[in-house]
Amino acid sequence: MPSDPSAAGLSTVIANLAATTGSTVNQLDGLTVKGGCDVIKSQWFLGGRKVSYRFSCRLDEPAHRVAFRESATESSWGMPPPSFTVQTLSQSGTRVSTSRRDTSVGGGGHLDYGQLREAIDAATREAGWEFMFEPGRAP
Repeated sequence: MPSDPSAAGLSTVIANLAATTGSTVNQLDGLTVKGGCDVIKSQWFLGGRKVSYRFSCRLDEPAHRVAFRESATESSWGMPPPSFTVQTLSQSGTRVSTSRRDTSVGGGGHLDYGQLREAIDAATREAGWEFMFEPGRAP
């Protein structure tokens, strides 16, 4: 996929991968890519619920290393609508991947937490860079 192993080329590849997942992407200084999106939204007249996904990548050109962070946060207000949730979770060391699908009266959505991380990991290694996942740190 990435034919250009430079930081600018890899940054563009990462931004394009993130854009394909529906994330809003910001390339800050050519070495930092941040983004996110609201993946699950439900609302009705008594309240609402929202699940947001955020990520950030810092490229360290001298070390040829990409540091990746991600988070998913859920917020609600009032009395959220009743919902039906199906969730699967897998963990390997510090890497947690989960798939969650919500269906409710006022909406719903799907979160595939870990999908973007795995895609960026593969693209980074293909470019000859080292991928470093930083769990537990906010993007």
